[in-house]
Amino acid sequence: MERHRNQLDADTRGRGDKVKAVGVTSRRVTLSRGALFELGAAPKESGFTLIELVMTITIMTILTLGVMPLVKVSVKRQREQQLRDALRQMRIAVDEFHRDTVGMICTGSVAPPTQGQGSPLPPDPRSRVAISDCTIFGVDNPDRYPPDLDTLVSGVNVTPRGGNLGGRGDRNVNATEVGNPELSTKKKVYLRAIPVDPMTGKAEWDLRSCYDASDAGSWGGENVFDVRSKSKETALNGEKYSDW
Repeated sequence: MERHRNQLDADTRGRGDKVKAVGVTSRRVTLSRGALFELGAAPKESGFTLIELVMTITIMTILTLGVMPLVKVSVKRQREQQLRDALRQMRIAVDEFHRDTVGMICTGSVAPPTQGQGSPLPPDPRSRVAISDCTIFGVDNPDRYPPDLDTLVSGVNVTPRGGNLGGRGDRNVNATEVGNPELSTKKKVYLRAIPVDPMTGKAEWDLRSCYDASDAGSWGGENVFDVRSKSKETALNGEKYSDW
């Protein structure tokens, strides 16, 4: 260091300049952790403060309170659609059953439905078969709606309307032969199973016969003309499920 300083003085003197040389000595300096934080050199510890945790919990609570009502409404709307589908399915089955009773001939005490001056009702063009089991209709059910929902599931014997009966060659069956027990070899099922009421969770329904008043509180038992839910809850549109 001393030699370097003397050389520097010699160089400057040789050019006629005055230079003041300062000697630098090396020392080891130790900084505290606080000083490193101030200088930004020390790594900071990661984590959440209490305020950040409180704010996060508050935001999550607000989001949850806002989403839960929407979820409940969505679930309720889905159940209502299931109820509509179940009611439509059963009512279609009841109507189809009743169409298949038109034009059937029974030897029992129940006379077939007629129109003006005692002439028989013409069959519905949508009906391809006629019910031939007359034992399921009682004297209190001359309109021949299904006696109960179980009949729609278990099925009834039918004969084709003017068509060919499978397994009997090419013989055609006309409407006057539907009462022949030898032709009653086919069974038609109108309902695969009694649906479960999504509002009650049970396969139980309020029934109405064609002789019950629209506001009747109980089933007369003569036949099944309409099906309704047993739930007394209110739908999203303000109606009672039992009125659907």
